[in-house]
Amino acid sequence: MKIIGSFSLDHSPAAVFAALNDPSVLLLTIPGCQALEQTGSTSYAMTITAGVASIKGTYNGVVELADQNAPHGFTLKASGSGGPGTVQADVKVTLAESAEGCALTYEADAVVGGVIGGVGQRVLSGVSKKTANEFFEAVNRYLAGDRKSATVVTDSESGKVSIRKERTMRPTSSISSLLAGGALSLAGVLIGWLITR
Repeated sequence: MKIIGSFSLDHSPAAVFAALNDPSVLLLTIPGCQALEQTGSTSYAMTITAGVASIKGTYNGVVELADQNAPHGFTLKASGSGGPGTVQADVKVTLAESAEGCALTYEADAVVGGVIGGVGQRVLSGVSKKTANEFFEAVNRYLAGDRKSATVVTDSESGKVSIRKERTMRPTSSISSLLAGGALSLAGVLIGWLITR
């Protein structure tokens, strides 16, 4: 399944790129993201809660960042799995200057399996775009100063990062997966896209 979309943000491509490469920002802006942990220099593991109609569950995912070209874009490979199904996707993200600030476009090739795969491409595509918009709106708000908090723990020996939402934060309703650096955001969103409400 191919998913193509775009979004306009009120900030420079450099600011957007930096946000998409900040694990703590991604944790707070990806719908349904509960935890994020670094597994390599350019990879993260993430836990999300999601559901499509009555098909709900917790999903674990992983993302690898490739072709990073700051602040113009990146490519990522993402995968996620949970009780209701699996998702594998390659996502190309491009950032460009615009009159508003930053014009972001994405193109994803995804394969969805399991019960979720039986929902139908039209439904999944609609849910995916809606979830992606929610994510980018959250990133836009974060960059505008609407910031919440997360607990960030860095292992002093390995330097790896583990991030979890604080218990006092209100849980989000839906989804998405993770990513290393800039990828995290879109990867998460993508998995969210394909496995959402």
